[in-house]
Amino acid sequence: MVNFKELDTNVTLAEQMQEEEGPIVLVNVFTVEPSQEDELVKAWARDADFMKAQPGYISTQMHKGLAGSSTFFNYAIWQDVESFRNAFSNPEFQKRIAEYPSTAVASPHLFKKLSINNHCVA
Repeated sequence: MVNFKELDTNVTLAEQMQEEEGPIVLVNVFTVEPSQEDELVKAWARDADFMKAQPGYISTQMHKGLAGSSTFFNYAIWQDVESFRNAFSNPEFQKRIAEYPSTAVASPHLFKKLSINNHCVA
């Protein structure tokens, strides 16, 4: 089962999931023992298949740290917080959490795009 660790100690994922904003980006940083990397990727892929079928899902991408790192980074774009909340809270998804390797730690957090003059558009 995956262990959860808040990415931001000031704001929890549960607090973020009470917001009504969109579009949003879920960022999730995973760490795992090197011997369980394949298990992590397989469990994540099963979850990604599930999420892909949920209303409001737009896309996702997984990344792996370089030079033998066993840190993974995934981001998923959602139409809004409500869509993500419904998918994350779905009992089927909650059952899938048990399929992650025992050393896996996940740090999910929700973000919104910023508009920064001459650099970023929201």
